[in-house]
Amino acid sequence: MEQLKGTGVAIVTPFDKNKSIDFKALEKVIDHIISGGVQYIVTLGTTGETPVLSKEEKIDIVNFTFEYVNNRVPIVVGIGGNDTRSLLNDFNTFPIDKAIAILSASPYYNKPSQEGLFQHYKLIAENSPKPILLYNVPARTGRNMEASTTLRLSREVSNIVGIKEAGGNMIQCMELLKDRPEGFIVVSGDDDLVLPQMACGMDGVISVVANAIPKPFTKMINHCIDGDYKSAKKINDSLISAYQLMFAENNPAGVKGFLAEMGLIENELRLPLVSLSLPIQQGIKAYLQKINF
Repeated sequence: MEQLKGTGVAIVTPFDKNKSIDFKALEKVIDHIISGGVQYIVTLGTTGETPVLSKEEKIDIVNFTFEYVNNRVPIVVGIGGNDTRSLLNDFNTFPIDKAIAILSASPYYNKPSQEGLFQHYKLIAENSPKPILLYNVPARTGRNMEASTTLRLSREVSNIVGIKEAGGNMIQCMELLKDRPEGFIVVSGDDDLVLPQMACGMDGVISVVANAIPKPFTKMINHCIDGDYKSAKKINDSLISAYQLMFAENNPAGVKGFLAEMGLIENELRLPLVSLSLPIQQGIKAYLQKINF
């Protein structure tokens, strides 16, 4: 699981003007982030607009991504949801043979108790052919997975190898890092907090920002890994405005606004998501003109 350290990218799903998947644009984004030096790619994450993709489209995206990446970097596949039984079927129907791990977001909307979260992850990990990376993102799911639940899973379920922690709670992060068992990976899901989180001991990040700005962002993460926080802070300072613009209204509308401004994709999303408001998009254009990466 050393491959899950450093910079992972939760890759977008580009659409064309007809709202169909734009595989040519996906090629451009994949080449862009790999040339930026990232360590691995996460396909079918929330940034990929998975709530509005059909199962057939998801399978097509996974197959395409494996084929086009062609072993240049490892790939993690996102398989999560709020129906535990249906996830067990997904493990049999999704093409995950070449994945290094499954990123599984905690159940959304039905708001299980901590015991419910434990039993959910325990069952899917016991039935998954690949290692499971937990994903705690309470702003989207409506339920925080407490550090005690994550640590219990890390100790009691051998096929759970780490967590993407995106709760935005530094105290919870520090609790995780203080008490995690040896070898349990903890990566950030909050681009704007990753510098202090890595200073506390996190192993890396699964990033949104690195879709658009992979080279400086990955360089910052590598500085953190090397313990050079002075150099990391200098890069992070230059990225703060990017964080603010990218998450001002919605993810992935923000990162798609960046990628469209850079000419890599069409600025298209599927409803209920819409493109950024004009002032934010103009702010992105001004930022990219000003900053020379």
